[in-house]
Amino acid sequence: MSASNFRVSEDLRWRGLIYQVSHDQVIDLIDNGEAVAYIGFDPSGDSLHVGNLIQLLNLRRLQLAGNSVIALAGGATGMVGDPSGRSQERNLLDQDVLESNVAKIRVQLGKFLDFESKSAKAHLLNNADWLSNYSILNFLRDVGKHITVNQMMMKDSVRVRLDERDSGLSFTEFSYMLLQAADFAHLSDTYGCNLQMGASDQWGNVVTGIELIRKTRQRSVYGITSPLLLKADGTKFGKSVNGGVYLDPERTSEYEFYQFFLRSPDQEMSQLLKFFTFFSRDETQDLIDSSIQRPEEREAQRALASSMTELVHGSDGLAMAVNASEALFSDDLYSVDDRALSMALAGAPRSVIARDLLIQTANIVEFILGAGLVTSKSEARKLIQQGGLYLNNRRIEDDQRVVTLDDLLGIGAVLLRKGKRDYLLVDAK
Repeated sequence: MSASNFRVSEDLRWRGLIYQVSHDQVIDLIDNGEAVAYIGFDPSGDSLHVGNLIQLLNLRRLQLAGNSVIALAGGATGMVGDPSGRSQERNLLDQDVLESNVAKIRVQLGKFLDFESKSAKAHLLNNADWLSNYSILNFLRDVGKHITVNQMMMKDSVRVRLDERDSGLSFTEFSYMLLQAADFAHLSDTYGCNLQMGASDQWGNVVTGIELIRKTRQRSVYGITSPLLLKADGTKFGKSVNGGVYLDPERTSEYEFYQFFLRSPDQEMSQLLKFFTFFSRDETQDLIDSSIQRPEEREAQRALASSMTELVHGSDGLAMAVNASEALFSDDLYSVDDRALSMALAGAPRSVIARDLLIQTANIVEFILGAGLVTSKSEARKLIQQGGLYLNNRRIEDDQRVVTLDDLLGIGAVLLRKGKRDYLLVDAK
């Protein structure tokens, strides 16, 4: 599709990113660059995660197509908690924690949008700036009066929780959709916002906002949702063995982030490439074909991991992640950047050995026995004789080899390997 006849709606449909549409008119709106679209982001944690990326990238896709966009941090709604997609009520955060979370998330949101554009404008807002000014009486009069309890009870996010006898649904969470509707109304009044977007579990909240604006402002606004992204086993995308995969490198390092996408199963590549990248249809199809015909090359996974890591962490972050990924295969670990090496070895088993032992020099047999790589000297000698022992990725062939301070890597440790995959990082303390 050439740039001259590009239609963002067709691109979104091809990528599988349109799940529900409130009105047919919204398609022409986004294709003509006439939308002012907003998406809200929950500050219940101090970092967004990869599950949020679909919505962030949807805003980016719309802005690139000439539409204006609003990324909204929920500094006020975060104090209440959205019941959508949750089986029990979340713990309420205190004001200081919430404000800290919002500040960090605003920085992350700002990386994905073009705030210099004169035509397709971008705004980064916090709903605490207006919702915190509402008195309870004014809120009930201006918002609550126009949405019936009957309507609210029909929403999936409410009905599912009402069926839970043990947890139920508090009035606090029940009121969440009214707060989100008030957001939409404020953004419509102040910024001309005419479109709310979100994941499919937000549909009830989106429709409530549309209804409030229709009744109180007598104007039409619209909604679009995207499908929830689930892994092949039905679990939420973005969860790893150790928890969530976050955009903050302090929570998830560039290396771990890169590896998360690099390890994506072949059967998920079609959807992941369409949802997360800006590759053309031809480029995407070539990568999908590669994952089917030559899965051992993992070309699609590398392209996905590189694209996402560079988008989130920049070119320097991508270089760091690639260096860390290649570090364990290098026979010259001394030349590997210390931070990249630390990333690559973050999950490796560790042991500690006295630094004084290295000052006096230690026989390799005694060293690996003391480190816990083997259980006896005879096992150590046999391992060396069979060519299965590596120190800093270099094979040890002499059982009289000594280990000294010169063998320490820049991270202050020695890397031992038994066979192909049995690593042990030995810190000298």
